[in-house]
Amino acid sequence: MIRLNVKQIAKARGLSQGKLARRADIDVATLQKIYRTPTTDAIDLKLTTLDRLAQALGVDASELIESVAEEESKG
Repeated sequence: MIRLNVKQIAKARGLSQGKLARRADIDVATLQKIYRTPTTDAIDLKLTTLDRLAQALGVDASELIESVAEEESKG
């Protein structure tokens, strides 16, 4: 399963959800969904959205995703 690290990276950079959504030019509701449930079984994310988030956070898109065991994603 894939988990998104958007929330952790944004927090480390001191970015609120609203500010990140504006910087990435994405709907704040989409970002709220990513923050609430960052696993692939919970969200349907376009690659363009992932790219926009990576650019807004100043990281490579590969830093936003990680592979985790299903048990780990529930805990």
